[in-house]
Amino acid sequence: MASPHPETGGAPFNVVGPGAGLHQIVIVGGGAGGLELATKLGDKLGKKGKAAITLIEKSQSHFWKPHLHEIAAGSMDMATYEINHLAQSYWHGYRYRYGEVVGIDRDQQTVTTAPYVDEHGEAVIAPRVFRYDTLVIGIGSLTNDFGTPGVKEHAIALETPAQAARFHRRLVNACIRAHAQAEPRRPGQLTVAIIGAGATGVELAAELHKTTRTLVSYGLDRIDPSEDIRIVLIEAAPRVLPAIPEQVSGAAMRLLAEIGVEVRTGAAVAEVTADGLRFASGEFMPAELVVWAAGVKAPDMLKDFGGLEANRINQLVVHPTLQTTRDDNIFALGDCAACEWLGKPGVNVPPRAQAAHQQASHMYRQIVARLEGKPLKPWKYRDFGSLVSLGKYSTVGNLMGGLVGGNLWVEGYFARMMYISLYKLHELALHGFVKVALDTLARLLTRRTEPHVKLH
Repeated sequence: MASPHPETGGAPFNVVGPGAGLHQIVIVGGGAGGLELATKLGDKLGKKGKAAITLIEKSQSHFWKPHLHEIAAGSMDMATYEINHLAQSYWHGYRYRYGEVVGIDRDQQTVTTAPYVDEHGEAVIAPRVFRYDTLVIGIGSLTNDFGTPGVKEHAIALETPAQAARFHRRLVNACIRAHAQAEPRRPGQLTVAIIGAGATGVELAAELHKTTRTLVSYGLDRIDPSEDIRIVLIEAAPRVLPAIPEQVSGAAMRLLAEIGVEVRTGAAVAEVTADGLRFASGEFMPAELVVWAAGVKAPDMLKDFGGLEANRINQLVVHPTLQTTRDDNIFALGDCAACEWLGKPGVNVPPRAQAAHQQASHMYRQIVARLEGKPLKPWKYRDFGSLVSLGKYSTVGNLMGGLVGGNLWVEGYFARMMYISLYKLHELALHGFVKVALDTLARLLTRRTEPHVKLH
């Protein structure tokens, strides 16, 4: 089969990946699970010449998705925490290739990436073709707007660092505008409506309550945050955090009430407009900024990706071994995989960072077994509980498993430390102990000399 060169798009050649003759492992998606898997495979197999590993990702850097609400609120500097894909691949023995996978040929065992054109309209990368022996799909999830009118045009989703940074810029500009204008403020001018009271929505509401007050304290003295800034958290279900235990939900609800975040449950949104939103009841709420954080789905490209089986939210259906149901050479992990929760018939593993972390570790062992001709083993999800951070105010959640001997309710400082440890586990998987320890110390020192809220 003759195709354009996978690196240059030049003269046709037989499609191969780097390290011809080695087992070709291609990972599509450099999120939490995909990047952890590529790093471990590169360290253990790539550096030793036992396999050729290629990571294909459409972003040039990686940022841990559960931290996006902190970028949006301005309490975290993205540049401090993002990881450059090219540098990570160089250090850990795998190849990073920039691109978005748009097609697959399961018979030839190849995937195709789209051409890349920069912001000036100049072609940078031609379409490329990559051959695989083992393919792992880990492209994560997107916000599900359920077809609600106006969401795509007028609401902001927090799916990428760029979207979170865009929200923060609009928030800062809204405050500066309100401070500088001579005319009275219009209704809803400093209202932020967050649709969806899952973990992202709840954490964003609490973080915004803190950072907007800090922002105003830097000299925007014509704004009274208690009177002028309104943060409204909207949920169609009867309670906030509907997917996690009711005790955690109740504690979060009490903390949100204490700090003055307005919560509206049992409220379905029918439409988002340029100046607010309309509820199914017909009521209109004016709002300067609308964040849509309700529901998730896998990207639309997986609806019919090479004839692989997908569910109604586009997730690839996988066996307990994480192999897709229609092709044993293709695996899926993370939010884009529909994997049954063993021991809970009919229930799929929830889209959580801890699930992606566990799947990446299991996938490494699966690939090693595959290379050695050994049978693959099923993956069993271990639920360690749920933790929700309300910024400086508190952290609430429940811990589960053998570590605590069942289900343990936690709140406050201990819960905060457990929440932070989730990200530290991700960092350790990518960098190892020494680098993580040094980076953590450096962040603690520099944090003392920087504004506590990003001001631009």
